[in-house]
Amino acid sequence: MGSNQLELSVPEMTCGHCEAAIQKEVSVVAGVSSVVVDLDAKLVTVTGSGIDNGAVVAAIDEAGFDVA
Repeated sequence: MGSNQLELSVPEMTCGHCEAAIQKEVSVVAGVSSVVVDLDAKLVTVTGSGIDNGAVVAAIDEAGFDVA
């Protein structure tokens, strides 16, 4: 199975704490190999193999943020 990429809009992110919280929660989702948080664009880009989109959204929710 090849790697895939998921890009999600998280408009509530405003600071480094937001970035760290999201990276921490999403990085432990099965299949995730990297998490890039762009605070300026309010985007979270997740790369990995066999990523479960629902699990990534749930992880962002667990960090305290909503996906737009």
